Amino acid sequence: MEDMLRIGVITTTHGIRGEVKVFPTTDDVQRFKKCDEVILVTKKENLTLHVEGVKFFKNIVILKFKEFNNINEVEGFRQCDLMVTRENALPLPEGGYYLCDVIGAKVVEEDGTSVGEITDVIETGANNVFVIETESGKEVLFPVIPECIKKVDTEEKLVTAHVMKGLME
Repeated sequence: MEDMLRIGVITTTHGIRGEVKVFPTTDDVQRFKKCDEVILVTKKENLTLHVEGVKFFKNIVILKFKEFNNINEVEGFRQCDLMVTRENALPLPEGGYYLCDVIGAKVVEEDGTSVGEITDVIETGANNVFVIETESGKEVLFPVIPECIKKVDTEEKLVTAHVMKGLME
């Protein structure tokens, strides 16, 4: 499991008072209002920053950090990730999991037959899709729907799936 979870990426500055525009990578953009502390991952170091102000504009979040009061101080942060520690992450609903926790999980059929390993997750509008590399090296896509994905155990890194007709071809 990863220690930090990405909640957004800084795209550019906003105004002259040290605000930044953030493209959110979290399911709940309102989480920024509840966020007191974030970790800015730069090429040189990780900086712990404290959120002073949050505004929303279309699909962008505008953040003001206590540590910066000038555009010149934040200009170098373009394309830098904003992360939170697991302790500061939003609580998951019952049966929920973070997508990063299923990467590398072994996928088995309901009878225990090995299917392969999850190498990626594709986020679509309707449902997520697990990208699974089979033991023969073939890549297959499994939709994350109740008819296909029966159980996700992030502690054991094990996903139980019902292989629907046509998925393995």
